Amino acid sequence: MRIRYANENDSSLLADLGRKTFYDSFIDGNTEEDIALYLTEHYSSEIQSSEIADTNTIFLIAEINEITVGYIKLKAQSSNEGVTATNPIELQRIYSIKEYIGKGVGAELMKASISEAKEKGFNSIWLGVWEKNERAIKFYERWGFKKVGEKTFTLGNDTQNDFTMELRLTS
Repeated sequence: MRIRYANENDSSLLADLGRKTFYDSFIDGNTEEDIALYLTEHYSSEIQSSEIADTNTIFLIAEINEITVGYIKLKAQSSNEGVTATNPIELQRIYSIKEYIGKGVGAELMKASISEAKEKGFNSIWLGVWEKNERAIKFYERWGFKKVGEKTFTLGNDTQNDFTMELRLTS
């Protein structure tokens, strides 16, 4: 598996990958209408291009045999209630395409996230995870993330509850 930084040429790839992985991850338990609205608001080539250009945002893309299988989005200058570190970075997205879930993509992306955060001098990684996403919560707990709070997340027209989880890092 190869993990690389996204560049300005990846905006369409990230928009398509983001829509596909988000849909597959959250269609169960949500309506088509709410998912469609969220995807329209958050996953377009223009939005991804702007995010790639943002110096506080880092995208890493996972590839196997030149096939894109997942990605992460890290966001600096971001914190949330319950996050106590003085220099945290948010793990806003970590997704693998459905066919590769359980095949180590998530683990490699998490390793890359932790490595990137440490290299850039951050002392914690935090994230929001839907309270109903038990598989993801267990994955984060295996990596040492601890629940430190809660926050709301709006999916289309549906306000949902997310757990805020944090992993403290040592240099």
